[in-house]
Amino acid sequence: MGSTRWFAGILAACAYVSLAVQVHAQPPRAPVSRTTAELDRKVQNFLDAERDQWDYLNVPYQDGRILHDLVVKGGHKAILEIGTSTGHSTVWLAWAAAKTGGRVTTIEIDRGRHERALANFKRAGVAEHVDARLADAHDLVKLLPGPWDFVFQDADKEWYLQYFRDLEAKMAPGGCYTAHNVARPYARQVTEFLDYARKRPGVSFRFAEGASAEGISISCWAR
Repeated sequence: MGSTRWFAGILAACAYVSLAVQVHAQPPRAPVSRTTAELDRKVQNFLDAERDQWDYLNVPYQDGRILHDLVVKGGHKAILEIGTSTGHSTVWLAWAAAKTGGRVTTIEIDRGRHERALANFKRAGVAEHVDARLADAHDLVKLLPGPWDFVFQDADKEWYLQYFRDLEAKMAPGGCYTAHNVARPYARQVTEFLDYARKRPGVSFRFAEGASAEGISISCWAR
């Protein structure tokens, strides 16, 4: 009887040690402050509520959706936006960045629009995924080191070609450079930008399908 109990005790001890090893062998789980579903719900509710309220030349809803989908599909993380306005496109980009583990750096020169954008980021729940800069993009773009794997430009059309030239050497392999308002002749420089972008070696060029009449161009670097 004693030997039976002794043997049963050994088996129980072995089982305990085996269980302990299995438990400690599992990698620790990182704390999650907000589930993806909760963030998705909050951002979508914000975008739906504000859908017809955007002014100051923010992008249309469908164009924001295109930008979001491009970032998610490409797994882009280092995202630069030139021209925040009051933040509609930034919210879409930041929502995508939350899914890829990325972050959006966005530049706006007008203080009033910049401050409204900051408030919108908080309301949408994406503020932690945005680095909003109040600055002149003509100067700041040249100073930002990169590399970038996604760029969206929607600022002064006369500077489109210069922005592209300032950033093309800072684009990561597989990165994409997008531009808004390219379907209409806003300025001669927009046409020059499109001609230049089409001819870059190792860079594919196309227009986004399903975009608004304003149009979105997409230039993607080879991996």
